[in-house]
Amino acid sequence: MERSLSELPDAVQTASAAEQATLHETLVSGLRTMLLEGSLPSGSRIPEADLCRRFEVSRTPLREALKVLAAEGFAELRPNRGAIVAPIDPNSLAPTFEVNGALERLIGMTAAVRATVDDLADLEQIHSRLNEHQIRHEPPAYSRLNHEFHCRMAQATHNPVLVQTYAALQQKLLRFRFAINELPDRLEASFAEHEHIMVALRARARLDLADRLEEHNRLTGEAITKAFRVSSETCSNPNTHGRKKR
Repeated sequence: MERSLSELPDAVQTASAAEQATLHETLVSGLRTMLLEGSLPSGSRIPEADLCRRFEVSRTPLREALKVLAAEGFAELRPNRGAIVAPIDPNSLAPTFEVNGALERLIGMTAAVRATVDDLADLEQIHSRLNEHQIRHEPPAYSRLNHEFHCRMAQATHNPVLVQTYAALQQKLLRFRFAINELPDRLEASFAEHEHIMVALRARARLDLADRLEEHNRLTGEAITKAFRVSSETCSNPNTHGRKKR
């Protein structure tokens, strides 16, 4: 005879709960990656049945994962009509990067004096891998690692509130970064800015590191805003259809 979960031994209940938590985290992570990298286009309907088959789950855990992504701003849940990929709002770009710039400055001022030897070693290793992706021109890989670099820099402040706040904002910015880092010129410029950031960090120059991080954020924000503006103009002008971006 089958028993309910409450009737099972504590060890079995714990294992079941742990497995469910792992499944949930894996599902959320997988869906988030698809949305970040554009596998599901902005504004498109999220195909729940297809995703259930892909991840081999039922509708219930999928919808629980979509609730998390909706809270993070990646999806929009529509009652009785399913979910869609949250459109990227160009009007949110400037305000988002403005707030991020303030956090970058605080990170620079703090990480310069608090970063440990291990922190520096980790950042050096990530920086070296970024160079490899930039040389081989691998935009998606560069974007993912760039995200890791900046989150690791935040962790070097050893301020848990700052790390948590910064990580939440970076999830939103990562969609923007994937869009802009596909442009060759920006990929190269981004790494050049990282070189200056690392020089300041190695020297533990607080003001210089803060300035470099803030400027890197400003330039990234301006480039992304310009890219979205050009894309919008191209879509609205049928005469530009089919032209290759330069």
